[in-house]
Amino acid sequence: MNSRETVLRTLNFDKPSRIPRQCWLLPWAEKRYPAEARRLAEEYPDDIVPVQGMYAVPQKTVGDKYEEGTYIDQWGCIFNNIHGGLIGVPSEPLIKKWEDLDRFTTPRSMLEVDVQQVNAFCREHEKFTYSNSWIRPFERYQFIRTTELAMLDVALDPPEMKILIDRIHSHYIKETEAWAKTDIDAVGIMDDWGMQNGMIVSPDYFRKYFKPLYREYADICHSYGKYAFMHSDGNITEIIPDLIEAGIDALNSQLFCMNIPELGQKFGGKITFWGEIDRQHILPEGTAEEVGNAVRYVYENLYRDGGVIGQVEFGPAAKPENIFHVFDCWNKINKKDRRQ
Repeated sequence: MNSRETVLRTLNFDKPSRIPRQCWLLPWAEKRYPAEARRLAEEYPDDIVPVQGMYAVPQKTVGDKYEEGTYIDQWGCIFNNIHGGLIGVPSEPLIKKWEDLDRFTTPRSMLEVDVQQVNAFCREHEKFTYSNSWIRPFERYQFIRTTELAMLDVALDPPEMKILIDRIHSHYIKETEAWAKTDIDAVGIMDDWGMQNGMIVSPDYFRKYFKPLYREYADICHSYGKYAFMHSDGNITEIIPDLIEAGIDALNSQLFCMNIPELGQKFGGKITFWGEIDRQHILPEGTAEEVGNAVRYVYENLYRDGGVIGQVEFGPAAKPENIFHVFDCWNKINKKDRRQ
């Protein structure tokens, strides 16, 4: 069973031969631990890989989003980065006053996916592939308005907010379809909805404005035989039922911000948990025993003949030995538990 088949069985709760793995290797880690990063890729190769870029036309950006300084993306959104190896934060509103909304346009270049190049990449790998051009309506709204102005908009609910959301969504509908027409296996969706202990906005607000958008993205994915993979940080327990109803197939979230046994009891077998192991405490501070306990905790509570992907993020403050130990522990689970 190759990587792609293992992931497909996981998503369909069809008793995969092992837990599939993936490491999100941030440039921060590559710069600080280049030897460990190379060894990690050799010893624990990913089963799931993003298809990078691959557009038919040049993408107009300024700067490097992972370097210190200013970066301007394809939408024209401006980010300020004070820590190399990470992504910066939106620093200036693209739409500061609502009069600017009339001049706002979405980037046509991001719809020009190089289908031949993408398909060739998919053919060359026995991996499960997904688009690395994230569909992110709520975060994009924040990038355009800045987080501060976006939160004021959430509170005040101006009519222009709905207009801007609709324009963003119209673009992402086209972008989702452009990627779904290729040979990739899944489309990536990314919106951070949680804080440490709860939602950034009320669940009702999410259901009113954004749940219908996700349903449309997922419907497009499924109509082309693709999966909808989503990332969202923080404690998002309250909206996981909504994500399942909207058609999200796999969810990458901060499990250790939530009640993991409760997640298993309520949602096990209904959605695949695409990682992760706690990057706030376990990965930077944990002992080998604590890392092993964390991996086992995820497996025992969430695995349902599939439905668990051994994903981990190698990012700020994480100790390389803990990243390696995460995958070593998944291997031990594969050898001991999966063959019983």
